[in-house]
Amino acid sequence: QVQLVESGGGLVQAGESLRLSCTAPGRAFRGYFMGWFRQAPGKDYEFVTRILASGGSAKYADSVKGRFTISRDLNTNTIYLQMNNLKPEDTAVYYCTAQTPWNSGSYDSASGYEYWGQGTQVTVSS
Repeated sequence: QVQLVESGGGLVQAGESLRLSCTAPGRAFRGYFMGWFRQAPGKDYEFVTRILASGGSAKYADSVKGRFTISRDLNTNTIYLQMNNLKPEDTAVYYCTAQTPWNSGSYDSASGYEYWGQGTQVTVSS
């Protein structure tokens, strides 16, 4: 069982930045794909970004490309989501997710990720 713990959400104004963190304590997840999804009120989960924990290129949703950056620190088993130039439409609960290497699910589908954190609220005011 992989436990993911997010932190870093909050309330900011449009144009400001936030950095979310996701830690998998006590678990080496180098072979996993680590991603971020978000869910706005009344909407489905939306893919944001994902990266292979051991490295490699990342994938981003078009809505965040150029503004959000995913990175990882293997020494601390931590994944980061740097969010710049935030917009009100970025308001959502953000979830850290993990996909095992043997999962054939699509990288941008919520059903493709077996493990989810508890979520952290990001609110962007206009």
